[in-house]
Amino acid sequence: MVSTNDFSKVILASASSRRHELLSQLISKFDIQTADIDETPLPNELPEVLVKRLAVSKAQLIWAKNPDAIVIGADTIVTFGNEIFGKPTSQNDSIKILNKLSGQRHVVMTGVAIISASKQISSLVKTEVEFTSLSNQQIQAYWQTGEPQDKAGSYAIQGIGGKFVKRINGSYSNVVGLPLVETNTMLAEMGIHE
Repeated sequence: MVSTNDFSKVILASASSRRHELLSQLISKFDIQTADIDETPLPNELPEVLVKRLAVSKAQLIWAKNPDAIVIGADTIVTFGNEIFGKPTSQNDSIKILNKLSGQRHVVMTGVAIISASKQISSLVKTEVEFTSLSNQQIQAYWQTGEPQDKAGSYAIQGIGGKFVKRINGSYSNVVGLPLVETNTMLAEMGIHE
């Protein structure tokens, strides 16, 4: 095994401050580059396939510009039945999403991909989340905080939205945006440790 210091760089292909914070719990030295890709689902694309494809696409885009680096890509979606909820497009969209999640169980999926010149690995992690029942007043007030506006499923479990979460089954860090146990295992598989 080699440490991160032996590589010219490790890059996280994400603009998410939550992912930055989570990855810094695993490795101390990495760069950040934003991967702008089209996140529109393909026709009849299953959520599991979509989220892994987006994670791989983000990593590949940044790796193509930095072929000497090891690049980590991740994407998180919220699914309810056959519906996929990304970031809300408007206040009305957020209200619609939170009304559907109210009093129900949904699944949060994160795809993680790590790419280097010699290897590419990817993983999918699922966590079941159960919401308490929400009133329209609670949903409106939550939107006004500004928190749901850039979050998949229109809520942040690690923020104010945590008060809506009755229970979870699975990885908490996965719901935040990067499953720590699985990502750490993948980094070790790539030969990265601290």
